[in-house]
Amino acid sequence: MFRKAERKQSKLRLALCGTAGSGKSYSAILIAKGLCSRDGDKIAIIDTENGSSELYSDLVDFDVAQLKPPYTPQRYIDLINGAEKAGYSTLIIDSLSHAWQRAGGILEMHDKATTGKTNSFAAWGVVTPLHNALVEAILNSPLHIIATMRTKTGYEIVSQNGRTKVNKLGLAPVQRENMEYEFTVVLDLISNSHTANASKDRTGLFANQKQQFQPNENTGKKLLQWLESGVDNKEYSSKQMEVFKKQLQKSNSIQSMKDWWHQNQSTIDQLLPEHIQEVKSFWISKKETLSDPINNHPSH
Repeated sequence: MFRKAERKQSKLRLALCGTAGSGKSYSAILIAKGLCSRDGDKIAIIDTENGSSELYSDLVDFDVAQLKPPYTPQRYIDLINGAEKAGYSTLIIDSLSHAWQRAGGILEMHDKATTGKTNSFAAWGVVTPLHNALVEAILNSPLHIIATMRTKTGYEIVSQNGRTKVNKLGLAPVQRENMEYEFTVVLDLISNSHTANASKDRTGLFANQKQQFQPNENTGKKLLQWLESGVDNKEYSSKQMEVFKKQLQKSNSIQSMKDWWHQNQSTIDQLLPEHIQEVKSFWISKKETLSDPINNHPSH
């Protein structure tokens, strides 16, 4: 069923893309620092870059997990789940590119799945669900997530003040095609200046910036303010639950209750777990008042 659209409070999904030396790790840590606004907020880093993140341990306190080969999607997922259980508020994945093209990553898994009996197309059918599971783990996490991605390197020759200068350019991210579109904001870092521009921005915070900017702690604070300016999730879930209960109260037959459940299930699934349970309990209670036989639970 349709309902009024409302932007709810959310968690950050930020991608930082750039060539080697463009400042991805440094920028990620500063932005994460800006996201930590409350006592108890903690930062965790998945480091595939041989401990490079620890070079910046003077910027802010954080914990790190060194990820060595094989860089399988499941190992990333396990660390994401571990960060959630440990109570961190922000997770930096530095770098997500390893899950694609380094040892044990998706490309290597695809090559191993391609045999005499399995062609390349069929092999993608084997490994794509593994990649998708990693994407879902990132998108569904209750943490703020900042992921760095290396970009393929290109060069341009420019003339400046009568002199020829070679600039290093970052091209497409080293990840599956269109991976960057999974994120709320994508910042492309410029190697020579360590500045950034937004190639994707659903927040609108960077849309009108005509010049490149240097990502820093204030960038994190601006993003956090936007993320928390939406409708409170708990408040939304509670109000929607009450709406559902009123609708159910008007039902005058078991069949109408079943029809209602199937029409609204996708929205019910978006509620907080305790509110989903309360709606289910109300459904059962209403069913009993209508003297319905056993086994008429909405999931049947």
